Amino acid sequence: MAQRIESVDLLRGITIAAMILVNTPGDWGSVYAPLLHADWHGLTPTDLIFPFFLFIVGISIYYAYKNKTKSNAVYKKIAIRSLKLIALGLFLNAFTPVPPFVESLETVRLPGVLQRIGIVFFVTAWLYLNLHWRYLVVVVIFILIAYWLFLGFVPFSDGTMPTFDRAPNNWSNFIDLQILGKHMWQPDYDPEGIMGTFPAIATCILGVLIGKLLDMDTVNKTIKLLAVGFSFTVLGYLWHQIYPINKALWSSSFVLVTAGIGTVILGVIYYIVDVKQKHFGAIFKYAGMNAITVYFLSSLISKIFYTIPVGSGNSIHGWLYQTCFVFNGLASKLSSLLYALSVVLCYLILGYYLYRKRIFIKV
Repeated sequence: MAQRIESVDLLRGITIAAMILVNTPGDWGSVYAPLLHADWHGLTPTDLIFPFFLFIVGISIYYAYKNKTKSNAVYKKIAIRSLKLIALGLFLNAFTPVPPFVESLETVRLPGVLQRIGIVFFVTAWLYLNLHWRYLVVVVIFILIAYWLFLGFVPFSDGTMPTFDRAPNNWSNFIDLQILGKHMWQPDYDPEGIMGTFPAIATCILGVLIGKLLDMDTVNKTIKLLAVGFSFTVLGYLWHQIYPINKALWSSSFVLVTAGIGTVILGVIYYIVDVKQKHFGAIFKYAGMNAITVYFLSSLISKIFYTIPVGSGNSIHGWLYQTCFVFNGLASKLSSLLYALSVVLCYLILGYYLYRKRIFIKV
């Protein structure tokens, strides 16, 4: 079990490092294409990161609660953890490091990465404690098909048929706009909006099911992981022909493709680390052991660095980037990437420090 958890910690740490990498470029105007999200439909490496994390949350739920019995104490701990995650996310959205230290309550963003993790964790953990794994499969199938049918075939009140495009007649965007109003990331949509949370739960449940597969006493486990992963990926791309892969919508095809790729990568790591006993990337594993803490601090400090002014018309972030990473003859995108890599290195070192001090902060 410890080795299997080590494999998951390693993948979780790599995912957190990738999150920080894509969130902290030196210059948002100079970023290599793979480090940006797809404009709307489609998939880039960056689009894999958040679903990977929720997928890993599902695996962790399996191991954390597989020997737990249903009780008020267990449900209370799940609820408290979920509320903590949501509260941290709301804090990141509302906090500003300059007076009045709080964003305008009329426009502050309500959804967010940590908010979605909190909600998805709560629902998935509750389902896992109450349903046999076969019923979890049924729940995933129901969510993915129902979400597709609703987004694609349920007409609006005026008879207009919906589309999957970024437009007013997109059900996901429409519902977010009606309920969240100005409290969204963009005026017309939020990538962590209300409707997309449902298929995100399916992503997490698939992680639970893969966790069960990892825990089974069976031969050729690596082959089974790779086979399941490739199957999910192929099914997702086939569905993509009529239901586009889309991270902002968290489309059902997106769920299958990202879970499939995540399973394949986990299978490779499992084979190297657990089967062949060739351990690598420990620095990522250490960060994975305090994943939420590292992510929260990186987001908070980034916001501080972008906001606090230094000199004339600059910020801490801008000053560091211009002073330490911008040189004549060095391509702007490379400078921007080097800044992001240096930030990642700082948080990997932090993860190592926390590990050496045996500090594991459970949010």
